[in-house]
Amino acid sequence: MDRQAFARRQAQEGVAMVEFAITLPLLLLLLFAIGEFGRLLFQYNSLLQASRDAGRFVANEAWNATLGRVELSASLRTRTQNLAASGVASAQTASCSPDNSVRLVPKPCPGDVAVTAVGSDHVQVTISYTFRPLIGNGLPAFIGNGTALSVPLVATTVMRAL
Repeated sequence: MDRQAFARRQAQEGVAMVEFAITLPLLLLLLFAIGEFGRLLFQYNSLLQASRDAGRFVANEAWNATLGRVELSASLRTRTQNLAASGVASAQTASCSPDNSVRLVPKPCPGDVAVTAVGSDHVQVTISYTFRPLIGNGLPAFIGNGTALSVPLVATTVMRAL
């Protein structure tokens, strides 16, 4: 009996290491996917907050009490776009060169921000940004083109002018 137990134990040596080697890539892929999804949600939340801040700013500045409606001048649009893109409402047109680098915090260009009037008493701020994952640009395909991993994020805020 002792020989049979020893033989079974000897036949099982290294099996755990082989199982670990098989499951490790899947576990790492799952871990990276969860991290990238969390980063995507963080970037969308940052864009949404920038959209809300810019919406509050333009809602406060755009109301013309004399006419009783919203008026969006070119200067106000520029200041709102700069506020949404960089956090500072400067009157100068900010230059921005779009880069394809991966960022932890989104940095949209002022040209990615749209400021419009909705009706006679609401304003809308829309920020478009492309999320790029840290782990690669796309998934290769065996047949045809690969799948791009970049995701367009659009944050929109509509506020009533004050």
